[in-house]
Amino acid sequence: MLPDSRKMKERRDTMALLDVKNVKKIYTTRFGGSKVLALKDVSFSVEPQEYVAIMGESGSGKTTLLNILAALDKPTSGKVYLKGRDLSQVKEKEMAAFRRQNLGFVFQEFNLLDTFSVEDNIYLPLVLAGRKYEEMHKRLLPIAEQLGIMDILKKYPYEVSGGQKQRAAVARALIIKPQLILADEPTGALDSRASDELLNLFTQINQSGQTVLMVTHSVKAASSAKRVLFIKDGQVFHQIYRGCQTNEEMYQKITAALTVLTTGGELK
Repeated sequence: MLPDSRKMKERRDTMALLDVKNVKKIYTTRFGGSKVLALKDVSFSVEPQEYVAIMGESGSGKTTLLNILAALDKPTSGKVYLKGRDLSQVKEKEMAAFRRQNLGFVFQEFNLLDTFSVEDNIYLPLVLAGRKYEEMHKRLLPIAEQLGIMDILKKYPYEVSGGQKQRAAVARALIIKPQLILADEPTGALDSRASDELLNLFTQINQSGQTVLMVTHSVKAASSAKRVLFIKDGQVFHQIYRGCQTNEEMYQKITAALTVLTTGGELK
């Protein structure tokens, strides 16, 4: 192999799964036309098999950032790359298929359709992709087994608990074999026990090789991640790496960082 070819291969092998470079987002208000700076200059990367949480106060730009990462919104300037592909270069007519092939979504409110069984809700992204029932069923069984939802597959969303709905939503995200799972406040509508179960589930699927990026205001949820990014005034303000720390130690560090975030001062 030629030296240049070797270097290119090494770059591909070490390429971040998600690369966010100098992303800026300015909104123009509907009335008055004044400009609002939502994201100032955000840069970070997510490696394959990472589990990253993003935190920040309300209005810090977390949701705007998530929408840009999900290709639901476009930055005013800057670039987002998913596995080396510039999202701004994906054509509008290809975007829905691109999301289905690469991104799994888990929302706060589950977003399950009450007129479909839990099983059919999970199949939905594969149905839209034109997959055959045999393949969908084959994919579902190990996921349903892992998530503990085999006994609710034939039920409807209104017949199961919030925790079970969220597990079904995670199954729907996993069944497409996504490059990245994007979770938006996934514990926000759950009670304490269901939240704990979901966070344990995220840890398990991450340990099995799935990359997860979660936006959350919950210190407990963020404590389960391997790395926590803090957004303040539209920029990455600070980050914490888990290393060998326990969830309890992460909880304390995150709480301290949030205190500085809201009151000012310096991080130790």
